[in-house]
Amino acid sequence: MNVIIEEYLKFIQLEKGLSANTIGAYKRDLKKYQSFLEEQNISHIDFVDRQTIQQSLGYLQDQGISAKSLARFISTIRSFHQFALREKYAAKDPTVLIETPKYDKKLPDVLEVDEVLALLEAPDLSKNNGYRDRTMLELLYATGMRVSELIQIKVEDVNIIMGFVKVFGKGNKERIVPLGETVIDYLETYMETVRPQLLKKTVTDTLFLNMHGKPLSRQALWKMIKQNGIKAQIYKPLTPHTLRHSFATHLLENGADLRAVQEMLGHSDISTTQLYTHVSKSQIRKMYNAYHPRA
Repeated sequence: MNVIIEEYLKFIQLEKGLSANTIGAYKRDLKKYQSFLEEQNISHIDFVDRQTIQQSLGYLQDQGISAKSLARFISTIRSFHQFALREKYAAKDPTVLIETPKYDKKLPDVLEVDEVLALLEAPDLSKNNGYRDRTMLELLYATGMRVSELIQIKVEDVNIIMGFVKVFGKGNKERIVPLGETVIDYLETYMETVRPQLLKKTVTDTLFLNMHGKPLSRQALWKMIKQNGIKAQIYKPLTPHTLRHSFATHLLENGADLRAVQEMLGHSDISTTQLYTHVSKSQIRKMYNAYHPRA
């Protein structure tokens, strides 16, 4: 089994172009699966049948695994067995009749427009790192990009004149996201004045740098958002993804086309983007309950 798992992980890395985080999740699921099979004294992949897989799912449920994690586990196992059959490591695919459990997707936390403005205005613009932080927050809210995408942006990915940024998302897929005038102004000043001061003698084409002239880490960005959230007196759960959720929700609430928002977010499946329409509907319900005399 070890050999097949290693080959499968190489396949999803090289052929499918999945991110390191996704591959890590697949690897953890397969380790759990392998451990269960070893406990059942199953040494060969062809000894796995539908009942064995259902037992492994029952075992995970007994351990308190969430429905979402269980759905991902099943997806991993199914993909693994399909690979094994296709590459002739196995003579059958025991996952054919296994169903993926449905789970309720949690609605994302979203900031109100005034809360976004308070967050954007929290950094101290008189300091280089404060101006950089304001520029990053403006860019996150202006584009809805992921934090992992933001910290990978290169100087040449930003086109100030044409007003767009090139973003490389999951699986290194490229997309073009438009920029508004406000964020363009911040980017222009940051790139011309602030970044050279942060850069010092370091040589790098990464756009956003720390005080030592090196690329920012995800942890540093997370910390920056949290600190500015405290300054802005935002008491909602605030994560790097909150601005992404707010970007999508505010666009849809103001009449943006769902497909356009899908493209800007880099979602491969529109059903993921549709989650934000539920947020918008929940806001409508809240307003109805607050203002209708017969609600």
